[in-house]
Amino acid sequence: MSGELAKRLADLKEEEAVAFVEKALAEGTDPMDLLAEAREGMMTVGSRFAEEEYFIPDLIYSGAILKRIVSILEPHLKEEQTSGESKGKVVIGTVAGDIHDIGKDLVVFMLDVSGFEVLDLGIDVPEAKFVDAVRESGSKVVGLSGFLTPAFDSMKRTVEALREAGLRDDVKVMIGGGQVDDRIRGYTGADAYGKDAMEAVHLAEQWIGG
Repeated sequence: MSGELAKRLADLKEEEAVAFVEKALAEGTDPMDLLAEAREGMMTVGSRFAEEEYFIPDLIYSGAILKRIVSILEPHLKEEQTSGESKGKVVIGTVAGDIHDIGKDLVVFMLDVSGFEVLDLGIDVPEAKFVDAVRESGSKVVGLSGFLTPAFDSMKRTVEALREAGLRDDVKVMIGGGQVDDRIRGYTGADAYGKDAMEAVHLAEQWIGG
């Protein structure tokens, strides 16, 4: 790929990015390659935000551009699925105290097009709601998303709530978000962290045996 889509998304040029995607698809470009470039563009946005070149409104706008691109790619990606059978259930949500959904929505999308049945609990999700969703759905995988630093405590409390409910031994927990790394994984008690949406899919496949 040329890197043009990543650049246009990172520069917040919405119409140029959308036009590029539509033209590339018409020319036969693999939609997964376009999604990878979009992810690269979002990583640049995140870096610019961390360096205070971009601010919250820019972050929100980039997320809106990404959602528009994903909506264009989605039917093409779903066409590539070879089986309509669900690989398994995954419960996911942005933890209590955090309302960011850009990363979560991309993970939900990738899990969906990869054949998983996803129960998206939304944003600012309390620990008890995760517990109820796992108990009711029988899901073996839980994804906790959070962008802000206070989300780490919410992730930790959610993992503890699953343990107190007697469910922890039956589920695998993955976490993700802007500042998440292996140190945060250890702090929260999660089983793994994902650097991006594709890694979340790989973890789910590994754990469920898809």
